[in-house]
Amino acid sequence: MNLHPEHDLRVAMVQADTVWRDAGANRRLYGDLVRPLAGHADLVVLPETFTSGFGNDALDQAEGMDGANVAWLRELADHVGATVTGSMVIAEGGRVFNRLLWAQPEGALAWYDKRHLFRMADEHLRYGEGQQRIVTSCRGWRVLPLVCYDLRFPVWSRNRLLEADRCEYDLALYVANWPSPRRYAWQSLLRARAIENLAYVVGVNRVGTDGVGHHYSGDSVVLDPLGQPLIELGAQAQVVITRLSAAALRQHRERFPAFRDADSFRLEP
Repeated sequence: MNLHPEHDLRVAMVQADTVWRDAGANRRLYGDLVRPLAGHADLVVLPETFTSGFGNDALDQAEGMDGANVAWLRELADHVGATVTGSMVIAEGGRVFNRLLWAQPEGALAWYDKRHLFRMADEHLRYGEGQQRIVTSCRGWRVLPLVCYDLRFPVWSRNRLLEADRCEYDLALYVANWPSPRRYAWQSLLRARAIENLAYVVGVNRVGTDGVGHHYSGDSVVLDPLGQPLIELGAQAQVVITRLSAAALRQHRERFPAFRDADSFRLEP
């Protein structure tokens, strides 16, 4: 088993103005932005709740895993030959979840239900709470996918030493609808997560103003394991591809192996 990724990873951040409560319009919007990435990206990252926008008003439009939105995402991943991820409002077992979907070419699908629900918007009263995090993979990179408010809870993002200097993950990504009044927290916490976990971090936020008047300034970013930005986006809709260096990750971990001194812990539901 390899301790580190062997190949670079091409990550595309898709930062756009999600259409409020219109799944069909959002499939067209994000589909038009993602399809030209075929052959150019290994991993495509969309924002949180990109088929509806973030809000309790979207609950009545929640689809099941057999719905049109999930089928569309799987077809899109297959079309571009890349993993495509972002979160949707998903109904399952009589509950509704803010679910990040990890769609891979040729149909493979994994998912993560948002653990930390944003109580300031009553998300915790209306959505089901995720019970476990996942670490998945893309071209040999181990990836921890999380959703928005999860960013504020460092234990849930904590990288762990497994064995023989092998870290649990190489890249943490956060998909979000993070309003512009709290953009300083978004920028600061993303950097902290990269530095403390000796990992790349990708944060993808939306732009524009949603149906209840919340404004989003984007600020999507790719950070190296030192917390330094490789690319920072502004407040406009755009799609940017960034290459993550496997060699740079390996060299940083060999030069600064702080994980050897980390406290051991166990995550519990």
